[in-house]
Amino acid sequence: MLSRQQKHILLKFFSMFSVIRGYNILVIVIAQYLTSIYILAPNIPLKGVVFDVNLFMLVLASAATIAGGYIINSFYDSEKDLINRPIKSKLDRLVSQNTKLSFYFVLNFLAVIMASYVSFKAVVFFSLYIFGIWFYSHKLKRLPFIGNLTSATLTITPFFAIFMYYKNYETVIFVHATYLFLIISMRELTKDLENIKGDLAQNYHTIPITYGEKASKIMLTTLAVLTLVPTYLLLFRFQIGHMYIFFYLGIVLLVLFLVILWRSKTKIHYLILHNILKFILLAGVFSILLIDVSVILNRI
Repeated sequence: MLSRQQKHILLKFFSMFSVIRGYNILVIVIAQYLTSIYILAPNIPLKGVVFDVNLFMLVLASAATIAGGYIINSFYDSEKDLINRPIKSKLDRLVSQNTKLSFYFVLNFLAVIMASYVSFKAVVFFSLYIFGIWFYSHKLKRLPFIGNLTSATLTITPFFAIFMYYKNYETVIFVHATYLFLIISMRELTKDLENIKGDLAQNYHTIPITYGEKASKIMLTTLAVLTLVPTYLLLFRFQIGHMYIFFYLGIVLLVLFLVILWRSKTKIHYLILHNILKFILLAGVFSILLIDVSVILNRI
């Protein structure tokens, strides 16, 4: 049996894990390594990528910065989350705001220290990334369009760190990035639809609040159609191995998304749509393995 103190510590741990969304960070770390192995550095031996200390430091710096970003975002959104996510908000509040802010500064400091192991350019990159996350949370996220675009850009920024490290400028990488950016942009706009009640109460000027739900649905439909461009290019212009399965699945899921979207009226409907997009992103990460299923054996 756990003592009361041990239960208290355990609850604090799960509270902080919830705040920094540890599961999201784990997925991003896996995605960075898979992207490095299969897309950015396909000609480097597997061990050379996995045991590259510089890459490891960049991934750790990314994880620390993202965790700090979730903390500062939670800090500014605490009142809104009480309305939009009451259960999660209660768990998050088990850790005091002062403790969260202290952890935020520690994580950002560690991110810069780890980046300094790689290069001065990496320090500048992560310093700007940290500032960008804070500025977004403090100012930009309340603005329509600018907030959505900034959020989507900040989400894919960790991949630019390893992109710059490997200096691989092949067109296929930009096409993958475009697809990712469009899906993330859809997710951000869907989250705005899901969180209308809290955003309205806290005077957030999101797209659904400023332009209405119908305009938001038209924008989501447009973004979904635009995903067909990188999808077509990746399926028919580039070698992506068995990853074609994911892109065909993505088309089916986006059609389902649009069908549900135009029938959606309540928060639960938008939550379902949000989860469809999250599944596409998660499936996309692990489908990278399908680019070359024999790569693990051939590059050891």
